Amino acid sequence: MRADPEPVVGTSSEDGRRVLGTETLLVLALSLGASGVSALISFIGSLTKPGGLKDQAATLNGSYAPGRPWLDLSWQLFGIATALVPVLLVAHLLTREGAPGLRVLGFDRTRPGGDLGRGALVAAGIGSAGLAFYLAARASGFNLTVVPEALPDVWWKFPVLILSAVQNAVVEEVIVLAYLLRRLDGLGWSPWAALSASALLRGSYHLYQGIGGFVGNAVMGVVFVLLYRRWGRVGPLVAAHALLDIVAFGGYALLAGKVGWLPMP
Repeated sequence: MRADPEPVVGTSSEDGRRVLGTETLLVLALSLGASGVSALISFIGSLTKPGGLKDQAATLNGSYAPGRPWLDLSWQLFGIATALVPVLLVAHLLTREGAPGLRVLGFDRTRPGGDLGRGALVAAGIGSAGLAFYLAARASGFNLTVVPEALPDVWWKFPVLILSAVQNAVVEEVIVLAYLLRRLDGLGWSPWAALSASALLRGSYHLYQGIGGFVGNAVMGVVFVLLYRRWGRVGPLVAAHALLDIVAFGGYALLAGKVGWLPMP
């Protein structure tokens, strides 16, 4: 792991570090930090509900207006667009810092082929292991039944699932991986402490899926941090995450009810 943090404007004084620390907390409170608290509350609700976790379902992409496809599509697109606002905030804050926006994190179009190729390799490795871990965790009673999509069979179903997958990837990897590590490096955290914080935060906002969701995503977080430190670019990890979600969402839509090994609620 890279031991020396990149220089960050404003961290040379105690006041500067306090400002950056507050900024980081506010960005997380407006995005995935809040999702972590929400997931914890949801998990407590699942634990205290009669019946085992595997008999309950966690739906990732559901309908906002059943029976009203155009209104539903409007809500879907609105949700995807507003979820990306914290990423735009991060880009703005980095630009004010004097950095070239998200390019300093390696999120740009300078290496599309390399980013996609690396991302595909990472997705292939993590995807197979992740599916096996989910099935084992659910069978052991540590996980809810995850329903990746429950959208109506309309023309926009798969385009929305793809957009949702890309949105998830951009928000999580830009904020919880690249931005958070940059800020923690600038605040003087050790590489291993920053790794732990990023991985545990990633696990926390998946806790609504159960213990399996927390552990599996925390482990994924460790792998992603190590790769980000090695490559110095978040682009390949955004690509990997997007491919994982596209396969999960689309695969479930195509296979649910047609194969015996895929758990159904």
